[in-house]
Amino acid sequence: MPLQNRVLPTQEIVADPGRGLLMGNRGSLHGVDRRLGTTRWRSKAWICCVLDWKGIRRDPMPPGRWTALFFFDEAVALAAGHRPCHYCRRRDFLLYAGAWAKGRDLAERPRAAAMDAQLHRERVEPRTRQQRTTIQDLAQLPDAAMIRYDGRPALVLDHLVLPWSWEGYGEPVEPPGLREVAVLTPPANLVVLQAGFAPLLHPSAHSQLR
Repeated sequence: MPLQNRVLPTQEIVADPGRGLLMGNRGSLHGVDRRLGTTRWRSKAWICCVLDWKGIRRDPMPPGRWTALFFFDEAVALAAGHRPCHYCRRRDFLLYAGAWAKGRDLAERPRAAAMDAQLHRERVEPRTRQQRTTIQDLAQLPDAAMIRYDGRPALVLDHLVLPWSWEGYGEPVEPPGLREVAVLTPPANLVVLQAGFAPLLHPSAHSQLR
């Protein structure tokens, strides 16, 4: 049975055999039985990392240290409120921070802690500790934003909507007359996407547009 360490665009962490392009963590979330309790983060630094780092093989759930989480691709990670790791994905982190600054007309790239604090305010509802979403105009959303469409997560790409699943992105649809949608991606990450940050997308996203 797969471990409970696959992250959905809705921030939920589930047990699923699906494979992804990135991993990451939010701190140690599991117990000695390698099961998750009620806690879904130990730190505001929700990061996404490369799957392979210098060929090192690690236990995904070492006791008391960290819980390895896995993402289908970076659009899913951004929707769940994560950002690139500044250690194993240094170049992507700098591009992300640069887009953060550009989108807000800042003179310098912000520090990771400042971005994490802003993201946390936007991704989690304090009272319920559930994902915080926004309602926005579909036509104004940047590529790689994720929304809730027809009751399930979907990717916005090239003005179309691609339903998401662990099997890959589905055939694109052009919602007739639909304007306002529930957006899963936090506003801070929408700004980063709008400012030109290009996340790692699963190959099925672009193949569906051919």
